[in-house]
Amino acid sequence: MSNKQVWRLIPFLEASGSVQMAIDRWLLQQHLLGNCPATLRFYTWSPPAISLGYHQKTYPQHWENLTWKGQTLDLVRRPTGGRAVLHQGDLTYTVVTSGLVGNRLENYQQICEFLIQGWRAIDVQLDYGTAGRGYIHNPNCFGTATGADLVLTDETKLIGSAQLRKGGAILQHGSMRLQPDAELFTQVFGGESFQPVHLPANLSVDQIMTALIAAARDVFNIEIATQPLCLSEWDEILSS
Repeated sequence: MSNKQVWRLIPFLEASGSVQMAIDRWLLQQHLLGNCPATLRFYTWSPPAISLGYHQKTYPQHWENLTWKGQTLDLVRRPTGGRAVLHQGDLTYTVVTSGLVGNRLENYQQICEFLIQGWRAIDVQLDYGTAGRGYIHNPNCFGTATGADLVLTDETKLIGSAQLRKGGAILQHGSMRLQPDAELFTQVFGGESFQPVHLPANLSVDQIMTALIAAARDVFNIEIATQPLCLSEWDEILSS
């Protein structure tokens, strides 16, 4: 019999940003209450959205009227810190866990290790960004790469993550840029230079998720049980 900790995997979900953030907040709360094990999930934002960091007070007014392919972009506030992220052509991951030792950056890197190993398994090498604290003056999360972010070998940022720590538990989620649209990026962030992402051809979201789930098993030394959100859980999430 294995005595490994069992994490919950919530199947891939496409939904609005407000629903996705409600799920993440609820997962952290339930984990803190002891009602939910550590959890991993992957999702996309539909319609596309800009997520604002919890403490981000100001943003350009025109963000409230942006459209892409006939859809109005959502403007959503995250429970985590950091700067604005454009969620279009990306895949987001969430990890909710507890019991990690070390400071905030060490915890980031303990969690990010599964991202590094998972992407390496599909021939994408990642490393930590090196930008200093100057990033806080940049409204765009992907404009700079800090020590908590993961960059490709050409220094292009692939994954930006943000974290909320509460009562010994951690919610960490992050956006993986897969097919960002240059024109939309420019509409959102203006004259800032768009960095295209160079990934292996024909890489599917399913392949990425499969590699990352396998890496999570290895890095966290866990078993993973797939368990969709049930109706009563949806009721709690949507009424919170």
